[in-house]
Amino acid sequence: MFDADQIKELKRQIGDQVEAGRVELDKLVAEAKSLAGSVKVIKPRSATSVALMASDGGNNKVAFNPFYLQVVRVVDSKGKELCLEVVSPLSDIEELGRRQFNADGSPRTALGKLMNGLGVTTLKELSPMMSGKSSSWVLVFRDLCEWATLYDLICHRDYATDTLIVRDGLLRSKIFAKDYFVQMGHLMHEAIMQTWERDRCRVWLVGLAKKTQVLEYYRLAISLSAVLDNGTPCFVKVPKQMLDVYQWDEYTRDVDDKGVGEDPKFNFGSMHFVRFGPYSGDPIWTVDIMSRQDKDAQAIFGYLQADAVAGFPIPFYPNCIQQADSFSRVADIDLDIIEDNLVDAIREQVGETKAPVVDALRLASDVAARRYE
Repeated sequence: MFDADQIKELKRQIGDQVEAGRVELDKLVAEAKSLAGSVKVIKPRSATSVALMASDGGNNKVAFNPFYLQVVRVVDSKGKELCLEVVSPLSDIEELGRRQFNADGSPRTALGKLMNGLGVTTLKELSPMMSGKSSSWVLVFRDLCEWATLYDLICHRDYATDTLIVRDGLLRSKIFAKDYFVQMGHLMHEAIMQTWERDRCRVWLVGLAKKTQVLEYYRLAISLSAVLDNGTPCFVKVPKQMLDVYQWDEYTRDVDDKGVGEDPKFNFGSMHFVRFGPYSGDPIWTVDIMSRQDKDAQAIFGYLQADAVAGFPIPFYPNCIQQADSFSRVADIDLDIIEDNLVDAIREQVGETKAPVVDALRLASDVAARRYE
């Protein structure tokens, strides 16, 4: 614990550091103020909102060393299960890829449809992170399944009314090989245009993130500049100079930007700061809309704002995402069922004579954890 003299010294040093950074803060505030002319008021609208998201990695992993299972579950905001896979770092990745197709080679799952659309036949070809060299490939597989479900929703579904499809996370990813991510975005945009021409129904794709590097860096400057404090829900497009906080140009450049440097391959979104509440204290979110749907930003944010007003338990956060999150979680009794099945499978493998050893390990208490009880 700090004593009085140490606290005094800490206060002095912290003050010196903040004073030294004042020039940078003033620069950021000036950049934030420059957004004022581009801020637009959101006019609420109503439409069908469909959200999808993968179960959070902290809620759907089950371990009984050396066995570790990742339950990949993608559910929409109405509770419909769109994808269910159980994988382990010990799984055969080649066999997992083959499982996405029927015996005749036709796609069996949403991931199979995505692989077929991109012209790839193996998971390693789709993502270099699916090599199996690191056990974290199971999390990459989870993300691939979520993107594939999103692709399936847009490219292989019919809609009877204008529909907003919302992803929990930005429309950016670095897990795909080559420019497959941008190709996927192009295929989805083509499907959206075909839906409009065939059924006269508009489909919009949105990605929304609770935290982003650019928003965290500019949050204080945006608050000090009061650029969004106009007493009404509003949004503003994030200018290119603010996106310099990201290291990779391919992650921030527009999909149609053919300027100097490597072509964009990790992004097909157009980033905006959005506040769905009317007051200065209401949360600000970072939202990606498809760059080729930028002209529909007012309509898109109007639909999102109407859904966000009912958001719970997170205020002014789209309710459809929160519903999908609630449905997709693998916890409580669902988690107990998976754990029981894992233990039963291990007991079968070790044989009847060694099964009591497995039971004893499961029932053993964590002695070291008692100090925290």
